[in-house]
Amino acid sequence: MTDAGSVRVAAPAKINCFLRILAKEESGYHQIETLYNAVDFCDEIELHRTERGVSVEVVGPSVGPDEENLAYRAAEALLESGGMTTGVHISLTKNIPVEAGLGGGSSDAGATLRALNVLLGEPFSADALLQIAGRLGADVPFFASGAGVALGWGRGERLLAIPGASVWPVLLALPSLQISTAEAYESLNLQECVAPASLALDAFAQPDTLAELATNDFEASVFERHPELGALREAMHDAGAATARLSGSGAALFGLFNDRAAAERARGALSAAWADVRFVVTETMTSQPEPIPTLTSS
Repeated sequence: MTDAGSVRVAAPAKINCFLRILAKEESGYHQIETLYNAVDFCDEIELHRTERGVSVEVVGPSVGPDEENLAYRAAEALLESGGMTTGVHISLTKNIPVEAGLGGGSSDAGATLRALNVLLGEPFSADALLQIAGRLGADVPFFASGAGVALGWGRGERLLAIPGASVWPVLLALPSLQISTAEAYESLNLQECVAPASLALDAFAQPDTLAELATNDFEASVFERHPELGALREAMHDAGAATARLSGSGAALFGLFNDRAAAERARGALSAAWADVRFVVTETMTSQPEPIPTLTSS
């Protein structure tokens, strides 16, 4: 018979082309409305089946103890949901910075769910994966869905994939500053947040409309506490971005450009002026990378 001996998958970052905070629930969680876009800037994950338990090896910036690692938690949750006694070892190479608003940990979790499902012979449906993802964090369902672009509501667990979206060249600005999501929510003034969007779905597939829609309710409070990020956003506009915004709760920013050459020119100019910020040119994705099994025969 032929089985998957291991599975590799790339876990992409995301940007939020718009992010609106609608209300705070009695539970303390916030209702959101957002447009998720996966971007081609990825962590790398490889899963190997073991006899029992979950283990993880991380190359790159530390994300804390194994039990707090979202990829670890995702694997554990999936195995427990299926009542499975088999184990898995996770090799995780971190490229996406932590606490940057790019969803790195959530992407690792979503990619691990999809890859582990392949490793196990796909016993879980797409809906079952989303149910598990929803228990792990607000952005995890988007990454577990495999969609490249999706509208998200609720806590981010209600999703509507957007087909036919344009591919945008993206310039990511990655300051060394870290901003925790909890910190960003604590300082948020809900009275300053804008009304939810009510637009035809095809608006999100059009470059000009998407640039006009871009907004982020975290920006006012984050830029008040970190004015250098507001200045960096303006510098990205001045360098030719069709729009530039904070991603998630920050501290990363993104700029959307009409062509890759313009994004490369902006990277050169901004790198010279902002020596303490890393700039990466990439692009949005129409779908997330599929898990790739390595087959072994027995």
